Amino acid sequence: MTKIESVTGTAIPLLLDDIDTDRIIPARFLRCVTFEGLGEHAFEDDRIQDPDHPFDKPEFQNASLLIGGRNFGCGSSREHAPQSLIRWGIKAIIAESYAEIFFGNCTSLGVPAVSASRETLEKLDQAVKANPEQEISVDLLAMKIRCGDQEFDCTLPDNARSALTSGTYDFLAQLLKSTDEIKERAAAVPYFTSFA
Repeated sequence: MTKIESVTGTAIPLLLDDIDTDRIIPARFLRCVTFEGLGEHAFEDDRIQDPDHPFDKPEFQNASLLIGGRNFGCGSSREHAPQSLIRWGIKAIIAESYAEIFFGNCTSLGVPAVSASRETLEKLDQAVKANPEQEISVDLLAMKIRCGDQEFDCTLPDNARSALTSGTYDFLAQLLKSTDEIKERAAAVPYFTSFA
């Protein structure tokens, strides 16, 4: 797997609190067999209700970072939410806080979900709205966000940071890679091998 030490790109401002997974990807799109095509439906209901939604603005169409608010990704535990953001083009999220399951899904998909203060988020939001071409960098090694000549602190739990920077964030891939070791250990445990 790829080590993710930093993510740099333009950002899309969505500095709102309590954005739940049903807003990120409406439930009617959960019937898909694969996650392909989910990106075009990210925030679909919000975009229908708000013709000025950032996900529809031309200046934000190539953004790879998302600026969110508090409790981002709350609601149900659907993996489709971060999958739709990835397929839209998002590679990292900067928000005040996250719902725990959404955060775990992002990490296991290789999307850093870093936390920053409200003051930092407001400054990033203003910078991006003033200049949509402004690149922002999230540095997971230094735990810094850089935007022009400004630098801000961010946080990420140590286990998520370690998994992302070492390239061990995809737990299923790690499990499948270790199949032989798992079988070997299971063979040494009596209650796995001594069934009548």
